[in-house]
Amino acid sequence: MDRRKLLAASVLTGAVSSVALGLGRAAYASDCSRTQTGRVPINDLGTGTYLGAQGGLYPGGGNSRPATHNQNGLYLATNVVQPRNRQGAVDPVNGRVVFVSTGMSNTTQEFSYFIQSVQGDPRLHPKLTIVDGAQGSRDAVDWSDPNSTTWSVLADRLAAAGVTAPQVQVMWLKHQIRGDGLVAFPQDAQYLRDRLRDIVTVARSRYPNLRLGFLSSRSYGDYNGAARGKGAYEQAFAVKWLIQDQINGDARLNYGTNGPAPWLSWGTYLWADGLAGRSDGLTWACGDFVTDGIHPSTSGKGKVTGQLLDFLTGDPAATPWFLAD
Repeated sequence: MDRRKLLAASVLTGAVSSVALGLGRAAYASDCSRTQTGRVPINDLGTGTYLGAQGGLYPGGGNSRPATHNQNGLYLATNVVQPRNRQGAVDPVNGRVVFVSTGMSNTTQEFSYFIQSVQGDPRLHPKLTIVDGAQGSRDAVDWSDPNSTTWSVLADRLAAAGVTAPQVQVMWLKHQIRGDGLVAFPQDAQYLRDRLRDIVTVARSRYPNLRLGFLSSRSYGDYNGAARGKGAYEQAFAVKWLIQDQINGDARLNYGTNGPAPWLSWGTYLWADGLAGRSDGLTWACGDFVTDGIHPSTSGKGKVTGQLLDFLTGDPAATPWFLAD
């Protein structure tokens, strides 16, 4: 049995056992009493630790990109991500900059809502095309397989939008292991990190002009139960460690002209401790999710859209290609 199946089996067994013992609710029903966990959002954790792992979105417990990594991202966003024709050549007049998403059911629901929300927004770059490539029931293991149908579905969606693979230059990634099945820490978060590394390198091989990858982890998961909540929180460490590996010079994540990966950064960090929230005021109420306690309701999709839009209209590695001015 592969690791994903083992993780999923562990989560399912835990959920069934809880129900049998009267200690929990069904795995796909919300429990609105689970309004906080006491876990510290990693952007508030700083140099503190969670089970021995240092917090902060970036190395050293900080929440800002290291200077050199930041400068490289700004250079790519300003000078390399440019409108391109269908063959991939720079074409300021007729070219497009294509921004796509990859991920799971939450990702497609949130990104589709985001696309609807920004449609017709005069602030957006006139050469920008946004395509939702994320797909329900497709986890990080599915996406990490270069032969997975996830990639052919995304290819079909690009074609339907009238754009091509060489025009894809920016990607938002929000992935999970099915069922948020991160059981043992840090090993299972490291497993997710490795699958994320596979995904960005597969993406780079399919999209030769892909230069920027912005990552997010899941929002609050505890309204669905303890197992999903733990996994939702720990996903952030997988993202942090992936980006940290690139910053530290992992050759498998080289983002030079012929490198195997795009430049990587946090997009927007979405986790907050339920109603206890985090220092910037973000909270997650039970009503931000549908009756399963894990997929976003309209208000939940609105929160993700707001967070993502704030990032894209404010981060200097995003504004050159996202905004008109």
